[in-house]
Parts: sequence; structure tokens; C-alpha cells
Amino acid sequence: MSISDELRSAYPHSRKIYLSPDGNSQLRVPAREISLSNGRTFVDYDTSGPATDHEISWNAEEGLMPTRSTKFFGTQMKQARAGVITREMEYIATRESLNRSESTITAEFVRSEVARGRAVIPANIRHPELEPMIIGRGFRVKVNANLGNSAVTSSLDEEVHKMIWAARWGADTVMDLSTGKDIFRTREAILRNSPLPVGTVPIYEALERAGGRPENLSWELYRDVIIEQAEQGVDYFTIHAGLLRSYIPLTKRRVTGIVSRGGALMAQWCVAHNQENFLYTRFAEICEILAKYDVTISLGDGLRPGSIADANDAAQFAELKTLGELTPLAWNQDVQVMIEGPGHVPLHLIAENAELEARQCFEAPFYTLGPLTTDIAPGYDHITSAIGAAMIAWNGAAMLCYVTPKEHLGLPNREDVRQGLMAYRIAAHAADLAKGHPLAHFRDRALSEARFEFRWEDQFNLALDPETARRYHDETLPADGAKGAHFCSMCGPKFCSMNLNHGLHAERELQ
Repeated sequence: MSISDELRSAYPHSRKIYLSPDGNSQLRVPAREISLSNGRTFVDYDTSGPATDHEISWNAEEGLMPTRSTKFFGTQMKQARAGVITREMEYIATRESLNRSESTITAEFVRSEVARGRAVIPANIRHPELEPMIIGRGFRVKVNANLGNSAVTSSLDEEVHKMIWAARWGADTVMDLSTGKDIFRTREAILRNSPLPVGTVPIYEALERAGGRPENLSWELYRDVIIEQAEQGVDYFTIHAGLLRSYIPLTKRRVTGIVSRGGALMAQWCVAHNQENFLYTRFAEICEILAKYDVTISLGDGLRPGSIADANDAAQFAELKTLGELTPLAWNQDVQVMIEGPGHVPLHLIAENAELEARQCFEAPFYTLGPLTTDIAPGYDHITSAIGAAMIAWNGAAMLCYVTPKEHLGLPNREDVRQGLMAYRIAAHAADLAKGHPLAHFRDRALSEARFEFRWEDQFNLALDPETARRYHDETLPADGAKGAHFCSMCGPKFCSMNLNHGLHAERELQ
């Protein structure tokens, strides 16, 4: 079975459709239409790319067909500030609103949020295969999936397939964090096959070129890497420019020290050379390069806490303050900015992180790893972190970086990617409901109605993970006739509360 056929079979009773802003526009904005057994349909946001489109076959070796122009008239922020609504902004407004009258998201709203720096559109002009999306507190909470090989395991084909499946399972962006062999080829294969924005941490490739020795890193080497990656089409870079030399002593008493790979590398360089972080001193030059391609900066949290004991400490918040100082410097060059956040943080300290980021970084989109709310659950950190992710997104975080069950233990495989994405899509949706996103409740309502009416097939198909929902049901009641039963194996035919409700209302109508 081909990748395309396998992916299509995972979407029962649904099809890829394309919306347009006015019904006649040339813009074709992806959405997914689920057919229900009562004759209705349900349309929802879709990130799956053309792999599940019945009109298009996905050949990973050939890559995707371009969907957007590479003509460049200035960054999305520059055009937004000039009052221009770009095709990407128009596309995003339709994608976020699904053409529903209940939505308040218009192309003008998208433009205004990008102009203010409260939202970013990661869309390098060299990534024409991209389906444009937006990250900001006024929109759906987004989820990022980390991919990439290591020096120990994985292959180019495996990472491309992880990306394809991440798109199918609902990732909004992916980051290629490869640190092994063939970093350039792996990234090229992911980019040419990705309908999602792709992010990287350029210091990883710079380290490889420096022979794996942090002290051999240099501004010139790093500059060459970011130019090459920007030319290739990378949509956003994590840049650890806020980790200053004077902050390194603040980590001495930490339980887990510096857990960010990029942060640890730059700290070693600063100590080895007794100099300030060149990502900080050369920040204006970095922005000048990124503005030429409209690459978004994700200001990395190199001093994020790696344990509950280190949460919200002086090192973490010192770096956050510096990220706030760098943000307007990037905006002055019309470069879009996201701010990365923790890490490991207990529940009662999460809100403080979101409040400080919004205040010190001028409401630039907050992009957080978790946070993990406890340290004691290796193998289940997709759960410990999804708890924190839901809370920090409710408090304003715009994108959540998923954590898989392999966190702290090993390189994730395809099933780990699935588990991480499902946990984080639940967290993101829970936050959207809590924030009052105008479209968030529709899917919950549709599934609840199907559940109460014992429309089992509709319950499966409206679920975030239809395959798992069906498999769990069929483990005990696999017969086709069970799909029409007014009970499941938990309660049986005599104790199903919903079935008793139906009888209760029928008796009242007779009276």
C-alpha cells in the first residue's frame, strides 16, 4: 500500500475539500469534511496536506507541487504595517474561520495582528509547497512536532515519513532537529514534502561543521548556515540570542543545569572564549539576513528549567527579559518574532510565565515546550506535559511544542509521534474551549449528539483519532450489529444511562 493510500484509509467517511473566501477566489484553502450517518456533514480545520486528497497522489521522492508564489514584496510584517492584506493573510482568514458566520476572524484582523507583532505567519518565500498558517493568541492554539535524526539512530526516509504522518495526525508545524549525518539532505527532503512550516535550530548544523567542538563555532560559520537554510526554505529559526555570558553563573545551583542543547552550546562557547554570545552581539545582522527571506525568529529559551526545582528561577527570567529587549529590534527590521518558553514548571507557577512573557515581550506569540508539571513520569511525559500545555495555552500561549512518551529516554518513532500529537491536540483544543474560541465547541457538540444518539460510526469519525476510538470499541464488541446497539461493553444493555434517558423521555411524552 502506498503512503497516499495508507493515509486515505485512515480518514473513513471524510474527504479533503477546499474553501475560498468568496466562493469564486482562486485561493483553495484546505479543510476536512466528515460525512455523518444522519445525512449532515461536519467541516473542520485540516493540516494533512495532499496525501489524503483524492485528487493528488503523494510521492515522497518527487515532493509536493508548489501552492504559492515565490515573488517577494517584503516580509508579512512589513506589508501588514503598510496596510496590505497579502494572499497568505486572506488564505489564513478563510482557514481559521472555515467560512462560518460565527467566526470573527477576517483578513483585516489577521493583518492587524501581524502588524502589531501579536501573530506570525511563518512562510519563507523559498518554501512554495507551504499551506500558510498563523500563530497568535487570537487564533487556534497550534501544535508543533519535533522530528530529526541523531548520531545514534534514524534515517532520511524515516524522518520524511514521520513528517507526513505528523501532518496527517494534526501537527501545525514541524521542527527538524537533526544532529546526525546528512542534515542538509534530511532537511531538503522534509521541506520539499512539507505543507507545514518547518523550523530548525541552526546552531546544530553549525556545530557539525565545527567538528562537534563548541569552541570552534564562529559568527562566520553560523552566518553561512542560516543563509543556506534560509535559501533552502526553512520558515523559522530557533536562535538562542538571549543567553548572555553574565547569566551562566545563575545556573550553578540548578538541579539540572542548562538543558537546552543550543543553550548549552552557546554557554560553552562564551566560557571558552570569555566573550559575549555572538548571537546577541550580531543580532541585527541576523535580522537583516532573515528579512530577505521572511524567516520568522523563534527566540530560544536556552535557560529554560529542566526540572521542577529549577522552575521560574533567576536564570530563566533574566533570559526572558533579554528576549523582550531583542523583540522590538527584530520588529524594527520587519522580522516576525516568537518567544520560546519552558520547560518544567509546576501547575501553580505556570500562569506567571505567560503573564511575564506577554508583558516583557509585548505580546509576541508564546511558543512553549509543555511545560511538564512533574518530573516523576518517564514514559508518560506526553501526559505530564499536556497538562501544563493546556493551562499555559489557556493563559495565552499560541503554540505548543509536543512532548512524546520517549522524552528524556530516546528518539521518538512514528507511534511516539502519534501519541505526542494526540496528547497535544487535546491540550490545544481544551485551551481553545476555555478561551472561548468561537468555533471550538462545534466538534464537541457534534460528537456528544452522536454519542447520545448511539451513532457509533459518527463517534469514531468525529474523534481526533478515529482509528483508536474504533479499535477500543471493537476489542469487546466487534460485530457490525454492535454499531447500532444502544450500549457499549462498559454498561451493557441494562445499565446504560443514555439509553435509560431515552426511555425516560419517551415515558414523559406518553404521559
